[in-house]
Amino acid sequence: MVPLRPPTAEPLSPQGILETAAAFQRSRVLLTAHELDLFTTLGEGNRTSSEVAAALGTDERATDRLMNALCGMGLLAKKEGRFSNTPPASRFLVKGQPDFLAGLMHLVHLWETWSTLTEAVRRGRSVAGPANVDERGEEWLRAFLAAMHWRALQHAPAVVGLLDLTGVSRVLDVGAGSGAYAAAFVRAREGIRAVAFDLPKVIPLTEGYLRQAGVSDRVHTVAGDYTTDPLGQGFDLVFLSAIIHSNSPSVNRALLRKAVEALVPRGQVVVQDFIVDEDRTTPPFAALFALNMLVGTPAGDTYTASEVGRWMEEAGLRHIERKETPFGTSLIIGRDGGRGD
Repeated sequence: MVPLRPPTAEPLSPQGILETAAAFQRSRVLLTAHELDLFTTLGEGNRTSSEVAAALGTDERATDRLMNALCGMGLLAKKEGRFSNTPPASRFLVKGQPDFLAGLMHLVHLWETWSTLTEAVRRGRSVAGPANVDERGEEWLRAFLAAMHWRALQHAPAVVGLLDLTGVSRVLDVGAGSGAYAAAFVRAREGIRAVAFDLPKVIPLTEGYLRQAGVSDRVHTVAGDYTTDPLGQGFDLVFLSAIIHSNSPSVNRALLRKAVEALVPRGQVVVQDFIVDEDRTTPPFAALFALNMLVGTPAGDTYTASEVGRWMEEAGLRHIERKETPFGTSLIIGRDGGRGD
C-alpha cells in the first residue's frame, strides 16, 4: 500500500459516497490487466484485442471489453480497432522499463486479503490464511519484496539523511527485506558497514538485491527470526523500518529490548513506521493501514507515538524524539540510556 491523498475538507456528497463505494472496479481492472501481463504483451505495438487474447490465452470477447475499459481509464489508446499503451502505461506498467511498478503484484495479493475484511471485523482477527512468510509461497514473497524495494528506493536516501550518523560505523537493519535501507546507510558516509537481518527464506533474495546495488562488500547478511534469535551485538544504530506494525505490543516490547541489547553504549534505535495520532483517526492512511494489518497479520496494528515511546523507555532508551519524513512515515528515535548516560 502507498499513502493516500488526504480527504478534502468538504463533506462527502451522496455521489461522492457512491464513487468511493465503486472505486474497487477501476482498481480491479488495472490489477487484472497487470496480473495477465497485458501491458507488457502489448508492448510498443498496435494490436487488436483478438491478437492480445491469443497471446495471453484469454477469452477474445472478455479481453476486448477489458481493454476498452482500460482505454476509458487512460491506460490504453484505441484507433481503428487496434490498441496501444498510453505513455504512462508504457513507462510504469511494461516489464523491463526502468520505472516499472513491480509492486503491483503485491497489491493483487492484498486484494485477496482485503476481501476478507468483513469477516475479520466480525472475528477480530485475520481469516485470510497463512500469515507466516514461510507458508505464503515464493510468488507472494517475491511480489512483496519487489513492492517494498520499489518504495524503499524512493525513500531510503532521504530518510537516512534525517538521522544523526555522527560516530556511526555499524548499522543493523532488522527485517531488511531487499536491503535498500542497508544500502542507503553504507552509501551515506564512508566507513559505515551494515548487517541486513531477515528470515532464512528472505535472505537469498536480499543478497540478490544487494549484488544488484553493488554494496555486497559493505552489507553483510544474517538469516534469523527476530522473535526467537539474538540480533548480535556492537551496533551503533539499530534500524526497524516497517516492522512494528506487523506485531502485537508484546512482541514489539521484546523486540525493542533485543535491539537495545544489540547496541553499544549510547547507540540509537530508530523506528520508522506509519504512526497514527492519539485518536487513531488520522493520518487517514495510518488509520487504513491498521485494517491492512487486521486482515493480513495475526496481531499487527498501527501504533501511536506515545505507545512506541513508552516501549522504548521500558527497553532502556532515553532522549526519545520524533521526526517526520516527506513520505507519510515517522521516525521515533531513542538512545541507549542505561550505560554511561
